[in-house]
Amino acid sequence: MFTHIVRRYDWFDHAASLGNDYLWRPRALWDLSRFRARQAPVRRVLDIGCGTGDLTRLAARYFPSARIVGADFTSAMLQIADRRTRPESTAPRVGYLRANARRLPVPPASFDVIMSAFVVRNLVDLPGVFREFRRVVRSPGTILTLEITEPAAPLIAGLFHAYFDHVVPWLGAAVHSAGPYRYLPDSLRGLPRRSEMVRLLHEAGFPRVEAHAQSMGIVTAYLAGTE
Repeated sequence: MFTHIVRRYDWFDHAASLGNDYLWRPRALWDLSRFRARQAPVRRVLDIGCGTGDLTRLAARYFPSARIVGADFTSAMLQIADRRTRPESTAPRVGYLRANARRLPVPPASFDVIMSAFVVRNLVDLPGVFREFRRVVRSPGTILTLEITEPAAPLIAGLFHAYFDHVVPWLGAAVHSAGPYRYLPDSLRGLPRRSEMVRLLHEAGFPRVEAHAQSMGIVTAYLAGTE
């Protein structure tokens, strides 16, 4: 499915989010910096489900001394991510890896930060995934998970569902990808609510967890620390 939409993936994300995804990722990284204020500088970052590398490249600019690894299970996404990274000055510090989030091919305690954007709704066995993140992150270390969420206000929630349940699939049909973009609202229905996500992160071994809502609750940045 992701291979099928790879050439329209970024355009569709920007259009479907009405351009807000340009703001959500930088703000999540800002929240991450505040969350880590008393920790050592970031040296190694793993971006899970990196897709075409938007967050990976942004993190490379945001953490100028860090080595960034983008991981995804879709080869076509990684090819585009690598091609777009090469012209940037940060390219020597960025690498890409094909990987499954449930069984990451890296040693324990390999990264200061593990991050993902709009990925966890696609993953099965979230408790197992979060335990794998805990295995791979150093101590002290931090997890950042940015995801679409259910707005708390009933009016906003109604508008949110009207848009994602009807307009987004229509946009997908306009670019001959109706099936994959019908999957988006379906995947959101199975995603745990904020309180449940916080609980799962605690149970995976992160004693400090915060949820930072953006855009009236349409997206949430979950931050989890090992200490």
